[in-house]
Amino acid sequence: PMALRDAPSTCPALWRWLRCPQAELRLDLVLASGQAFRWQELSPGAWTGVLGGRVWTLLQERGRLWYTVYGEETPGPDTDRVLHDYFQLGVRLPALYRAWGAADPIFRKTAAAFPGVRVLRQDPVECLLSFICTSNNHLARIAAMIERLCQAFGRRLCCVGTRPFHAFPSPEALAGAEAEAKLRALGFGYRARFVCGTARAIAEGMGSEGLCRLRAVPYAEARSVLCALPGVGTKVADCVCLMALDKAEAVPVDTHVWHIARQRYGATLHARSLTARMHQEIGDFFRELWGPYAGWAQAVLFCAELRRGRAAAGSGSRARRGRGR
Repeated sequence: PMALRDAPSTCPALWRWLRCPQAELRLDLVLASGQAFRWQELSPGAWTGVLGGRVWTLLQERGRLWYTVYGEETPGPDTDRVLHDYFQLGVRLPALYRAWGAADPIFRKTAAAFPGVRVLRQDPVECLLSFICTSNNHLARIAAMIERLCQAFGRRLCCVGTRPFHAFPSPEALAGAEAEAKLRALGFGYRARFVCGTARAIAEGMGSEGLCRLRAVPYAEARSVLCALPGVGTKVADCVCLMALDKAEAVPVDTHVWHIARQRYGATLHARSLTARMHQEIGDFFRELWGPYAGWAQAVLFCAELRRGRAAAGSGSRARRGRGR
């Protein structure tokens, strides 16, 4: 086992940093807001998780994003690029906040207290299979399920302190004949069939590379392909489009976002339940309001609402709810 590195002063040679002010990125908001489920704050301000088949610890200090990678690899330009890509640091966030605020006083008022909320650029396979697990679920339980999935089917990477870390499993590993029964035994319930069915469809069809190639096709086409997979509805497809397939205009709509559109924005919607048509209407409403990065703007408001819910509910179950509602 390796000791947790929770500060650059502990092993300076094993740490590296990127310039990144909090207006561009707030780790505490982004990594705990239901976009990704494998980051843990093991020490105050120090987030440890798996990215690209490696275990990392990240923290922010005085306008710098510090990171260390566990294992044989020494941080350098290659690992810089991994983080730059994952956090999409080429997108200038303050300029987007200003544009959204100019177009939308509600956004401007809310976002002032929530700077640095970015959309992650995740591995498409991990993002897709993870969001299938969010159906009728809450953040703490989703994270625990995905951790069990990785421990059961993923390659062991290392142990930090007393915690083992595993890579996210390949579609092939989840496509086997015994995988569904094993996931049911791990508490996945009906989601086991969808996780294994989609993994099998990827492994036997488009492959992981084909899923990545959806980054290059139009948003509507990518969403259509995803919705043809087992257990993937419009909301899950939009989450994957936004957080893994470079579709910044995708607006994931759950009942929470539906209520925001109706109650806070007074959107005139033509249905009383969250149908596919309603997903489209709400998405179109926000795309017209916020422009081509509408999905990013929605992520800011979603994060703000999630934080408000946690503050109101304290340690109750509502505080743990997320995208799976």
